[in-house]
Amino acid sequence: MQIRFPIAEEPDTITAEKGRMLFAGDTDFLKGVVAMDGLPPADRIEVCFAGRSNVGKSSLINALTGRKGLARASNTPGRTQEINYFTQGEEHFLVDLPGYGFANAPVAVVAKWQRLLKSYLSGRQTLRRAFVLVDTRHGVKDVDNEIMSLLDKSAVAFQVVMTKADKVKPHEREKTIEKTREALAKHPAAYPEIVVTSSEKGDGIATLRAIIATLI
Repeated sequence: MQIRFPIAEEPDTITAEKGRMLFAGDTDFLKGVVAMDGLPPADRIEVCFAGRSNVGKSSLINALTGRKGLARASNTPGRTQEINYFTQGEEHFLVDLPGYGFANAPVAVVAKWQRLLKSYLSGRQTLRRAFVLVDTRHGVKDVDNEIMSLLDKSAVAFQVVMTKADKVKPHEREKTIEKTREALAKHPAAYPEIVVTSSEKGDGIATLRAIIATLI
């Protein structure tokens, strides 16, 4: 029986090389955006990374680009308070979105982040795919489903990336992945593959690079 939302396979040699070359080039921080009118011109394809606070977005971007200090990583939930834009050469953007859900910040500030996040996801015409990060230790939470539903309504294709896969035992990891598949079955905008990663160990990084290279 074919598995719905299978784990993405490792890329073939040619596609893997495209991914490697894409991320071997310069990736530079462009700007942090706190309002929609601060977004850079929509003149190039972009992909974004979304996820609950402390899910590992910054660590994943650092692993993809091979630059440890490019995106700020912190053990304090809610540190990423802006939409952070990174340029890949002159043709592409990588976008690190504010963590959603719990954040160590005043309620009014958190509410502002959420409005900005939702406005971006529903209105950025050059957004090719959203990567929704899910912590393998915890699985899909209600707030993840809210973002996925927003992406459904906005007709923005999204793909789940499981983070911190090295932090759980194999049988627990399989349980979480299966529950994630059940959650994704309710979302029509979900891309039908899951990427399993560990920024610390490097697992799944080449696969995700190759996927992004095929998009942009």
